[in-house]
Amino acid sequence: MSKSLKYVMVALYVLSITACNAQIKNKNTETVKIYGNCGMCKSTIDKAGHMKNQANVDWDKETKMATIAYDSLKTSKADILKRIALAGYDSDSFLAPDDTYSNLPSCCQYERGKEVSSTMDMSANDHSQHSNTMTKMKDNNPLSAVFDNYFALKNALVQTDGATASTSAKNLSTAINDVKMGKLSNDVHIVWMKILDNLKTDAQKIADTKETSLQRQFFTSLSNNMYEVIKSSKQETPTYYQYCPMANDGNGANWLSKAETIKNPYYGSQMLSCGKTVETINK
Repeated sequence: MSKSLKYVMVALYVLSITACNAQIKNKNTETVKIYGNCGMCKSTIDKAGHMKNQANVDWDKETKMATIAYDSLKTSKADILKRIALAGYDSDSFLAPDDTYSNLPSCCQYERGKEVSSTMDMSANDHSQHSNTMTKMKDNNPLSAVFDNYFALKNALVQTDGATASTSAKNLSTAINDVKMGKLSNDVHIVWMKILDNLKTDAQKIADTKETSLQRQFFTSLSNNMYEVIKSSKQETPTYYQYCPMANDGNGANWLSKAETIKNPYYGSQMLSCGKTVETINK
């Protein structure tokens, strides 16, 4: 290819990027590191992050840095990085599923090191003995500690114990942040990234109060999102998806339980057996 043709192609590419960026309203521009190797990686990364009139990504294969321009009222940097991760490319915020990475062309299989996973997979030295125990629990299933802490939170609400519920929610937040997303199967990975922000928000809001009436409000949303991820993952024992028509100001609300016997977390001893099992998951 002649130098003049190369210059023309570069100029056309710059013009196309400029035109795309000009159409983005409420524009935020950020620079983030995304791991990759070659021109084929650039094509995939840019395409995965692009959304017409909402987001544009320009990745540099030499520096591994991507310039992300996006409409802050319609999308976010996190959503863009999630899409790029699902295409097979790690950032410091989101890791690609292992099977998606392994299916990349050999020239695109960049080195995945500790630097990439450092923000996702915290060292055991950063946590208490309790957190170390949770890490061991996650050896077989990366989400085991998340599920176990959710059920501990549910049991605390059954007992109308706001203090224990708050502690369980803090443990749940830690477990959520400790999940090694690269170890999730592709199907679970997609669901997990979709609900991750909501899980973090609800768990933190429950942790921040000891008023069970407030905790139960956030527990409704938390349970709905937890259902999505449990439904997509494989469990060794059944999980029961249960429903109380009286909860949530009479609009009804669901929760998950490891026991089929109804123990209502929304009313506790006031209406302990109010509700029914509407679905048995992974039986």
